[in-house]
Amino acid sequence: MSWNDGLTGTALQIASTLETPLRVMAGPGTGKSFAMKRRIARLLEEGAEAGRILAVTFTRNAAASVVDDLNNLEVEGSEDIIAGTLHGFCFGLLSKDEVLALSGRVPRPVVTFTTKQVLQFEASTMLADLVTPAFGGKRDCSKRIRAFEAAWARLQSEDPGWPADPVDAQFQTALLAWLVFHRAMLIGELVPEAYRYLRDNPACEALSAFDHVIVDEYQDLNRAEQDLIDLLGGNGQTAIVGDVDQSIYRFRHANPEGIEGFGVTHPDTHDENLDECRRCPTRVVTIADHLIRRNHPGQNLARLRPFPGNSAGEVHIVQWPLIDDEAQGLADYVSWLISEREYEPGEILILTPRRLIGYQIRDRIAAAGVAVHSFYHEEALEEDEAQRAFAALTLLVDNEDRVALRWWLGHSASTQRVGPYRRLRDYCEESGVSPWDAMTALASGQIQLPNSGTLVTKFQELIQLLDSIRDQDLQTVVDTLLPEDLDGCRVLREAALLALPECEVASDLFDALRTAVTQPEMPDEGDFVRIMSLHKSKGLTAKVAIVAGCIRGLIPFQNLDETPAEQAQILLEQRRLFYVAITRCTEILVLSSALWLQRNFAFRIGAQIQGNGDPVRAVTSQFIAELGQQAPQPRLGAAWRDAGYV
Repeated sequence: MSWNDGLTGTALQIASTLETPLRVMAGPGTGKSFAMKRRIARLLEEGAEAGRILAVTFTRNAAASVVDDLNNLEVEGSEDIIAGTLHGFCFGLLSKDEVLALSGRVPRPVVTFTTKQVLQFEASTMLADLVTPAFGGKRDCSKRIRAFEAAWARLQSEDPGWPADPVDAQFQTALLAWLVFHRAMLIGELVPEAYRYLRDNPACEALSAFDHVIVDEYQDLNRAEQDLIDLLGGNGQTAIVGDVDQSIYRFRHANPEGIEGFGVTHPDTHDENLDECRRCPTRVVTIADHLIRRNHPGQNLARLRPFPGNSAGEVHIVQWPLIDDEAQGLADYVSWLISEREYEPGEILILTPRRLIGYQIRDRIAAAGVAVHSFYHEEALEEDEAQRAFAALTLLVDNEDRVALRWWLGHSASTQRVGPYRRLRDYCEESGVSPWDAMTALASGQIQLPNSGTLVTKFQELIQLLDSIRDQDLQTVVDTLLPEDLDGCRVLREAALLALPECEVASDLFDALRTAVTQPEMPDEGDFVRIMSLHKSKGLTAKVAIVAGCIRGLIPFQNLDETPAEQAQILLEQRRLFYVAITRCTEILVLSSALWLQRNFAFRIGAQIQGNGDPVRAVTSQFIAELGQQAPQPRLGAAWRDAGYV
């Protein structure tokens, strides 16, 4: 197939233009991926060297899709293009050029996730060691770490580099000292490390390695990532694709101003615009456009236009008395869709702002005998039992893993045993002895350190566990560390059992589990209902999209600790996030909420509630009222069900 077969209009112009840089503003479902793949096909057909084409995607699945689709078009050389995430590219660059080795850094990722804006699991002990009155508490330190990962460019107007604030500079020194001692890196460090390397080494071959750089989801890059793209594309042609209205990673310091202002920072930019949504039903497009225009007061032009050939589709807005009723009601609806309307489970996508809501829905769908999986990145390691098992497996594979040992020595104590560990670390730094060898010496009485008894107790507990599994087969290792009857280990155990057939030794199992929890990918399809957060739905499509938990405090999320100006920016981003969620469907959209929540559950999920009783009254998301006149009136869930879900 020729690269321009079937191409017309804007898509043809995007694929064919020789102008550089090219900026494509593309709304959800408007065919941006299709047009950009055809652009790559044109380059290859016209003789461009495949290995000198860099395609940057936001996920590994998207990168694989680029290559697979080009192969399906029978485009010669497509398997040789460099396609992947920016973090993956940076890791390859830093490893290939031995930058990490020369700088004394070890690319061992700190395994973490975020709960209530605080880094968890392995990063929790790192935070405990870093907290000081000057740096603030764990939430403050977590924010500083995010800024560090963005090379301290918190705003689009700030240049990435070294911290300008003296406290930030002191924090960076302490953070890097912790990471260097523990022979680890933050995953987010890869981009600023690569940026500094390329900026400071103008003779580096990577700066002239690409004739074409094509970047998807540009609106989700922070300033450091954008500047890195400029360095990589400085000697060739650059094309960026994105959408101001789908910028949803402000916590990583990605701002919509990055793509909006691209034409100012790159004066010769050629612009193309895709705003006709071919994915969604026309009614969904109309309400989505009405919603997102709230982010652009004074602008009367449509942000997203319906494709005339699409059906109107179905939109349902329902409310249930209790959160339990919502979970059961949506599970019943899913069962009805499958049994009465012959939808496949894999054609149904459920999005929730909190994983606890997702779990309730998941469990009720499973109880109905329908295949279902939840995809919350943090769920595999959120329970102490799973964290303990992961740390033990890490140390079984490598007892010199300092991050895992630090976690083990600190876990189960609210203080993370900061004081005793500080003395252990001081001893190691002064003597050159590793923490494992120092703990071995402490446990045998060869050395003494003040107040180290609790560390020794934890270490002896670890030794006993490792000795019990060291020479066992992998199934026994899994059954010991992740027992079948321990609910807190269920998700990690499932991942381990899936990996076992491909594993020969414990290190294989560990590598598989670490990949599963640090590089999660949302499946584009499968024979099961998918349940996940709104953030993780980016790039996915389903015939049926259900957004549950549409109540204030969740959708939109609110942080009353922030300044009024920052709260206003959070609201804009939350509206963009809701816009992303409701534009996943091709046939049916359901927006669901509950009026009453159990008080304890409401506090756990951070809902905005009214009253002092139990249960407490919730408030429907304000975004429901912003959908415009084409949105149906909200209905009681029971009435919707009794009417046959029409």
